[in-house]
Amino acid sequence: MEIGQTYTSSRLVTAEMLAINVGSGDLPVLATPAMIALMENAAMLCVSDSIPADSTTVGGHMNCSHLHPTAEHQTIKATATLVAIEGRKLTFHVVASDDKGMISE
Repeated sequence: MEIGQTYTSSRLVTAEMLAINVGSGDLPVLATPAMIALMENAAMLCVSDSIPADSTTVGGHMNCSHLHPTAEHQTIKATATLVAIEGRKLTFHVVASDDKGMISE
């Protein structure tokens, strides 16, 4: 495991990911919880090949903003970069984007 390693997860925004269907809002746009799940997925997969087979990662703290809405049928991407290792604690910088640019960091 090395500082600076990255991983990008991507997903097409589908109806089940919309705020109106998730219950986190009343608009047909990407739900913040769905965006955060993709960001956590990128962080998990960033180090999955570097940790013991009987280990996993869990999110302990996240601080982000959801900057603009993403419509259904757009692709969202989340790129996680490992920025710090303190014993078992790993810190990532994660940026999410859609077809128009950055939507979260």
